[in-house]
Amino acid sequence: MATDYNFPDSAARAAAAAPEAPAEFQTEKMSLAMGPSHPSTHGVLRLQLELDGETVTSADPVLGYLHRGDEKIAENMTYNQFVPYTDRLDYLAPLANNMAYAIAVERLAKLEVPARCQAIRVLTAEMARISAHLMGLGAFGLDVGAWTVLLYSLEEREKLYKLFEELTGARFTTSYTRIGGVTRDVPEGWLGRVGAFCDQFLPILEEILKLLTRNKIFMDRTVGVGVISRADALAYGLTGPNLRGSGVALDLRKDKPYSGYEQYEFDVPVGTTGDCYDRYLVRGEEMRQSVRIIRQVLARFPDGPWYAPDARRIFAPPKDKILTSMEELIQNFMLVTEGPQIPPGEVYFEAENPKGVLGFFIVSRGGGVPYRLKIRSPSFCNLSILPKACQGILISDVVALLGSMDFVMGECDR
Repeated sequence: MATDYNFPDSAARAAAAAPEAPAEFQTEKMSLAMGPSHPSTHGVLRLQLELDGETVTSADPVLGYLHRGDEKIAENMTYNQFVPYTDRLDYLAPLANNMAYAIAVERLAKLEVPARCQAIRVLTAEMARISAHLMGLGAFGLDVGAWTVLLYSLEEREKLYKLFEELTGARFTTSYTRIGGVTRDVPEGWLGRVGAFCDQFLPILEEILKLLTRNKIFMDRTVGVGVISRADALAYGLTGPNLRGSGVALDLRKDKPYSGYEQYEFDVPVGTTGDCYDRYLVRGEEMRQSVRIIRQVLARFPDGPWYAPDARRIFAPPKDKILTSMEELIQNFMLVTEGPQIPPGEVYFEAENPKGVLGFFIVSRGGGVPYRLKIRSPSFCNLSILPKACQGILISDVVALLGSMDFVMGECDR
């Protein structure tokens, strides 16, 4: 990928890989449970490792400690009621989750949202991408011993959370997007504050990356470690930065644009080797590209409504209308009790979330409740490669590998 640094070539990375121990030094294998309560597993993930000395010979991921049954819950509540549950998938980027789910239902209901709504969604999704990558980068740095990176990242993320709170009323689980629009329009002066954040963020981002990119200790922990080949990344269904780190330039914002992404210019960073170092570089560059997209959205932010004209049959009327109009009161009552009436059919929509491709498959038999809902969570698919990626690396390198994968168990277990 194009940067200002001189990165090690493939030969240097291969030389950095741990050699196999001679036969006379091979010992009896040991079984070790890493997690589910372990700081480097980034949640309730359990890895059942088989070790030969300090070398991992096999790894078996054990999932399900955070299973909540989101897909079955969706079949017992209205389309609108399920929006807050999408916050709890990748809870580091709830604005992006809301957006993916809303677009899926809108395509099922054949709703077209106006340009202003699309711009708001792109803006918030890219802000959520930066926020999620900052947390992933800080946690990754902490995993390999770089404490300062986490402090820088949390400070910048806090600035984003203040902007989220101004827009949505919440910092963490925002529930901002609605089917057919968004909860409310952007407040006065908010776009200017987003632009000011971008102006001050880029220099700080460069400072954060300089702490790691040519850091000898960080490079020793990541270069040539946890290599995922292009073929393996495709075969195991990896998406997002983990796939692009292996050299596959797949980004749905470019390849299957939605919500007006085709209007904006940005680059898709890719790696060359697919090791932990490449995945770090890709996420760093993606934050630069997200700022680039945000600035384009701010420069051409459209006027007009922030919800589709037909969306009033889906989300609740304004409070003042409910209190003064019998028709609006009846509509609100029907939406709450029966849900929005979605025509029969089925749809699958996937969006480019910070962790990878988040997809929703929805089957409707009419009425206000989905008949079936299936979530394609990127963290679950990305973790499927762990048994192969862990094989042959040192146990200390498992920590670096998990940090570079940047997963969230909330969407993995669902």
